[in-house]
Amino acid sequence: MPHVVVKLYPGRSEDQKINLAEKITSVVSESLNLSESSISVAIEEISRDDWAKEVYKKDIIENEKSLYKRPGYKPSEDELK
Repeated sequence: MPHVVVKLYPGRSEDQKINLAEKITSVVSESLNLSESSISVAIEEISRDDWAKEVYKKDIIENEKSLYKRPGYKPSEDELK
C-alpha cells in the first residue's frame, strides 16, 4: 500500500521509466510518511490510438470521483467511441 499506476504512450526508455518510478516512490513516501518498501509503481504503455477509449473514458470520465488532477485536454467524441 499504496500502488501507483502510470499510463503513458509507448516510447520511453527503460531508464526513463525506472527514474520515474523512483521519483514517484520518493514523493509518495515523503508525502504520506511511509517507508518506500510499502510503495509499488506500475507503468502501462497505452497506444495513442487506444488512449481516448482505454484511459480518458475509463479512468477519467468513468472514475471522476477519484480523480484529483484533471488533464488539460479532451478527446473528440469520435475518439471516445
